[in-house]
Amino acid sequence: MARVLSTAFCVALLAATAVAFALTEGAKTELSPIYGTAGITKVFSPTCKVPQCRTNQASIVFSLRKRQRIQVWIVNKNSERVATIVSGKTFPKGRVSLIFPGVGSDGVTILPDGDYQPVIYLTGDHRTITLPNVIQIDTTPPQVTSFSPKGFRHISPDNDGRNDKLLIHYALNGPAHGVLLVDGRQAVFTRGKKLRGTMTWAGTIDGVLQPPGKYVLSIAAQDAAGNRSKPIPFVVVQIHYVSLGSTSYSVAPLHRFAVFVLTDAKDISWLFDRGRGTQRSHTLRLRAPRKPGTYQLFVTAAGHTARATVTVG
Repeated sequence: MARVLSTAFCVALLAATAVAFALTEGAKTELSPIYGTAGITKVFSPTCKVPQCRTNQASIVFSLRKRQRIQVWIVNKNSERVATIVSGKTFPKGRVSLIFPGVGSDGVTILPDGDYQPVIYLTGDHRTITLPNVIQIDTTPPQVTSFSPKGFRHISPDNDGRNDKLLIHYALNGPAHGVLLVDGRQAVFTRGKKLRGTMTWAGTIDGVLQPPGKYVLSIAAQDAAGNRSKPIPFVVVQIHYVSLGSTSYSVAPLHRFAVFVLTDAKDISWLFDRGRGTQRSHTLRLRAPRKPGTYQLFVTAAGHTARATVTVG
């Protein structure tokens, strides 16, 4: 009889163990009611003021496995509730997209810099889930610590390989994009966020080559949150292709005269009266026509032309 009872007890114990194991494994394989949180913003700045800023608010994106009435709020690193996103609303199964503007529960006060997390309460399931995704508020702009060149420079962006572009070397106090502004307009925005880098300006803004003239270049830095430092003017750049020593000359008939050509191109060509020519010397030595009158001198270098008026009399 004792043997029978012992066997029955062992069988019952094995059955109970099997049931407990099944329940445990079932709990392990139970799907979370919330998934797909990879699209939640990692860092943003509520005070971002750069043009068309896309990082002045955080996206809270997740998916529900079934229709749910939910509440969503934000907690700080001390697990204190600091803002309410959804006070109670029913969402269908699938993707849910919410916005966290970075302000407190009063809807006005900007929250201090730091780490925050979204919390979701499933009303029907009486279940609270703190998402592991950390959202960082960062309102401190990076700083440019060094840059060169300074003063005055000139470029001739005519693709002849001579002074076509200006190289700007810079260093920052933290990983950020380098930003170059020309007369206040953004001309260069680096892809990478590095402590040191080099930007290149070849005389274009928004892909459009700018006309000859002087331009003030400023440098700034912008971090991942969208914070941009105050631009620092650091160099004046003159775009120059070809110009003449004077735009008007007065000479006697058949007299020779000289015209200085300012350009970094190797070869120049000229057209005057009935004559034309090509040379490497940047000083033209021409003879005035026999007949008095007004004539036009055209000088071309690297595809750009300068003109002067020659009065013979």
